[in-house]
Amino acid sequence: MTTLFTGISRILHIELNQKPWKRGLELGHFPVSSNAWLLVKDDRIESFGLMDEGLPTDYDHKVDADGGMLLPTWVDSHTHLVYAGTREDEFAQRLYGLSYAEIAAKGGGILNSAKRLRKSSEEELYELAAQRLEEVMKMGTGAIEIKSGYGLSTESEIKMLRVARRLGENYPLPVKTTFLGAHAFPEKFKDDHQGYIQQITDEMLPEIATQNLADYVDVFCEEGYFSVDEMLQILEAAKKYNIKSKLHLNQFNSLNSIEKAISHDALSVDHLEVMTEYDLAVLGESDTIATLLPGCSLFLEIPYAPARDLISKNAIVSLATDYNPGSAPSGNMNLMVSLACIKMKMTPEEAISAATLNGAAAIELSQQIGSIEKGKKANFIITRPLSSPSFIPYNFGHNLISKVFINGIEVA
Repeated sequence: MTTLFTGISRILHIELNQKPWKRGLELGHFPVSSNAWLLVKDDRIESFGLMDEGLPTDYDHKVDADGGMLLPTWVDSHTHLVYAGTREDEFAQRLYGLSYAEIAAKGGGILNSAKRLRKSSEEELYELAAQRLEEVMKMGTGAIEIKSGYGLSTESEIKMLRVARRLGENYPLPVKTTFLGAHAFPEKFKDDHQGYIQQITDEMLPEIATQNLADYVDVFCEEGYFSVDEMLQILEAAKKYNIKSKLHLNQFNSLNSIEKAISHDALSVDHLEVMTEYDLAVLGESDTIATLLPGCSLFLEIPYAPARDLISKNAIVSLATDYNPGSAPSGNMNLMVSLACIKMKMTPEEAISAATLNGAAAIELSQQIGSIEKGKKANFIITRPLSSPSFIPYNFGHNLISKVFINGIEVA
């Protein structure tokens, strides 16, 4: 099946030289084809060119973009899409003056989600997560990472990861899974951290590896959660199973964890709202991806990650939603692109690159998706007619998407 797309005002290629990512100031520049066409064969981009230079004649189907822009689908490389219940009651508590830490101390937060999840069947979790996945696909997400972390027991963590794997099997977009058993300490282990870490390393990880349920391992390294030493214990255990790491770091405090994560070949370090000069320097000199989560900062009213400083240090910056019921209940990548510009002072081009190619790099898929290049998967968005790429973050809160294609097939 060959489909010709015509009437494209601009193709935002993001990259044309098969580079796996953009770093530093490269983020702000990408190639654009104006007044263009695109040819898709089966699930791949076959070719593209300019309308005034002539069109291909050999195709099965034709789609008119009606003057819209065409760009890669968003890649959401950090989510907690599988969860059992919402936490709007905690949202209201925060509005009445309680802090995130105070709510957690009263039994809220991650432990609240874990309690609900344990009571839910795998089928119930799947149906809820499938609805969320379909919704974000309609908003332009064409690849996604999904973490566990609301189980906090071997049975429940495996249940979450099975759900995430099923989503990847049943939906057309790539789904990567991450084991986040080290999200919080269960109540019975609050005074026995080593007991829970031993359960993670000696029981959970081996079983998850045997069932091939996780592409990555994650640890919430933060005061009141997992220390740097505890994180390193888990990373060493994961290394035995050749499971790479994507890590929650520097959300509320800098614990000198970034350098340790880099030395352990972390694929990405995520959050980074609180950064020291040294943190910025070592990350900028590494190939570890800095994944920023502006939706969490918006919702919790905490500082935004210093995107401009990271870019100036030549870091590889990506954007993701952190979609979860407690601290970032939005899976809308369009909003993240807007927030990156409005609150983190990224340029529109930087934000779009960070949400596409660099997001794909953060889940090791940038050789397949994240840019409009020959041979890559035909995963792309067609917008309504827009004046420029800047209109995407500028017109926040509006639906600017006309169509979404994954593997060359329209899904929204």
